[in-house]
Amino acid sequence: MEKSEKQKSEPDSELVICRCEEVTKGEILDAVKSGAHTLWQVRRLTRSGLGLCQGRSCERLAARILSEALGVPLAEVLTLSKRPPVQPVSIEALSGGERTKLG
Repeated sequence: MEKSEKQKSEPDSELVICRCEEVTKGEILDAVKSGAHTLWQVRRLTRSGLGLCQGRSCERLAARILSEALGVPLAEVLTLSKRPPVQPVSIEALSGGERTKLG
């Protein structure tokens, strides 16, 4: 399909959704047409959400596009979770407190 035909069928298909990886709405819709049914699958096929921001700026947009394309509620596709560390862990704690000499 030529770009002009694609734009006629989806007028905002060139809209950049993921700025970090330069993923467009059209690429996300193509991923759905290729069988993506979850946000993880969209990420794997398009790299959306895998850039520097780790999806903080595009995750909800990609999820909304996915939910509209599949005809399911947004909450159903927005299942990714962020898991920041609860507290910083020192290297000593990770090593069990034992110190070894190198070389």
